[in-house]
Amino acid sequence: MRVRHYWKLLAACAVFIVVCAVVFSTVRVTPLVTSSATSADQVTQNIAGTTDLFDATVAHRITVTFHDEGYQRLLDEFWEDNEKSFLEADLTVDGTRIPSVGIRLKGNSTLAGLTRNGEARQRGFGPGGPAGGVPAGAPEGMARGGAGPGGFARASLKAEEPESLPWLIRFDEFVEGRRYQGHREVAVRVAGMGGGSTVLNEAVSLHVLAAAAEPAQRYAYSSFTVNDRPTTARLIVEHPDDGFADTLGGDGVLYKSLATGQFTDQGDDPTSYADDFKQITMKGSQDLQPVINLIRWVNTSSNADFDAHLDDHVDVQALARYLAVQNLLLNFDDMAGPGRNYYLWYDLGTKKFTVVGWDYNLTLTGDATQGPHDPSRMGGRFPPGGGALPEGMQLPEGMQLPEGMQLPEGMQPPEGMPRPGGDAAGAQGRPNGLGGNKLKERFLASAAFKPVYENAYRELYRKFYADGTASNAVETITKVLSTVTGYDQQKTAADVEQLKTLVRQRTEHLATDSVITSG
Repeated sequence: MRVRHYWKLLAACAVFIVVCAVVFSTVRVTPLVTSSATSADQVTQNIAGTTDLFDATVAHRITVTFHDEGYQRLLDEFWEDNEKSFLEADLTVDGTRIPSVGIRLKGNSTLAGLTRNGEARQRGFGPGGPAGGVPAGAPEGMARGGAGPGGFARASLKAEEPESLPWLIRFDEFVEGRRYQGHREVAVRVAGMGGGSTVLNEAVSLHVLAAAAEPAQRYAYSSFTVNDRPTTARLIVEHPDDGFADTLGGDGVLYKSLATGQFTDQGDDPTSYADDFKQITMKGSQDLQPVINLIRWVNTSSNADFDAHLDDHVDVQALARYLAVQNLLLNFDDMAGPGRNYYLWYDLGTKKFTVVGWDYNLTLTGDATQGPHDPSRMGGRFPPGGGALPEGMQLPEGMQLPEGMQLPEGMQPPEGMPRPGGDAAGAQGRPNGLGGNKLKERFLASAAFKPVYENAYRELYRKFYADGTASNAVETITKVLSTVTGYDQQKTAADVEQLKTLVRQRTEHLATDSVITSG
């Protein structure tokens, strides 16, 4: 009865919806931002603690407690859906108890070797690999975290050993507005490819960066205990968040490059860049448009325009230093690497971008004889013109091949990843070349910016190596590490000797390079 009584009104509503769909279906709606910040940016509780968390001169203590059923749910979601959800846990840092923090697994390629009850995930290295995530046909030494050729190694991670897994700790995941000493997030690092059991290479890299007054996250070593499991010694690193952004100076916006990013022109629609960059700070008052403008200009400008106007878009001196740093530290996984490990800082005053480095766990493991203008290579064993992944090995999901590496015959890349040597553009307008970054490539290829880069390289070589900063850092960090509960003296000793050798060889080799001697 009611339907028959109001049928005219219902019909009118249906017609209105159809008209709207027809008239406005081709109109793109862009939200207008009016708020100054989101509620997530409002700090309501800042826990002081007892000791500066990133005082690298002392040993720290971290204890994590959580319920096993929650942990198993976290593993289920990661195993079945590749989702990294947060688990509620209680945390104690240097004696200060912090209830209801969020912790989740962290990393992409790092987690490729994770096993659960002896079974590897179907993702990562692929179903063909044996338990432990070690690919069939892998170089000798890769198994169980051993050091492979050129320092290429992978930790064998077990879900049954949460004290050894890579974690991201978020203090406000379950308690809104909470910080610990101004930090929203802290990363608990794990041994990666070539990083050794103690990740000394990343600690040394962060140390020399800070000593040279270059942008770098703070770090420290801490004991790490999960429930009633054995205690291990772990490297903890400041995670680039709103607190880290404050250290970059000025008023600006921090953007994180995603591992799926390509730095290619995808038009005006901001949603097309959702898999390229994530905005970290000033959500609500700023948006992704400055990054889109940069990407489009870098990809479409002529060489003459690029040389003449790059300084209008990017802090050229800072970019030269960033690229010199990556080469000097043999960082295979920089802004052009498989993980796209970098941030963009947009200064609202100068309207210019600065590239900020992040995730240095693959530094100081490559070829000590790499020159200032040589491309970085994983482990120093893959030449620019060729080389291939071991037969039977598959890339972790989302990971991309570096420049010069090729897939073995018959091997298929992960779903959604283009094969090298394919068409000029993929289905979504992305280039099918795997690896690389247009901004980095154009800058280093430009004769106009060569002197700027080489001047930065000479200056940083002196601060990193010639002045003995890197070699002294190894000694200093090792002394602190030896006081951390869970420290493994035997493994650390081997890592130290390997790192000392590489630092010495790199110092001596670069001292004779023409870029250094010409200055």
